[in-house]
Amino acid sequence: MRICIPVAQDRGIDSTAYGHFGSAPSFIIHDTGTGETVSVSNANVHHKHGTCSPMEAIGKHAVDAVVVGGIGRRALEGLNAMGVRVYLSPGGTVRHIVDALLRGAVQECKPEDACGGHGGGHGH
Repeated sequence: MRICIPVAQDRGIDSTAYGHFGSAPSFIIHDTGTGETVSVSNANVHHKHGTCSPMEAIGKHAVDAVVVGGIGRRALEGLNAMGVRVYLSPGGTVRHIVDALLRGAVQECKPEDACGGHGGGHGH
């Protein structure tokens, strides 16, 4: 499973999660099958509210899941339309979040969980 998590700074698997998908400076993509972790700069970080392009944001990397503290409804719908499941982050490091996801300890993000606007990069 390839898991994408928004982060403020690239520290690999020990990066701390960032609060919002669309305004995150970068993403860590962790492959649970191979253990490989890569960093992707957010090419869509300066989008206008409501116009986040998930595929631009994650650099066209194929991912199975995204774990976020906050995400706009259009980005959520765009990811879901691509077959990507979106989950609500428990916070902490990428390592902690991946472990929580694999244990089934995170909830899937529903449209009513989506953010109404950018809250300074700190979730809903």
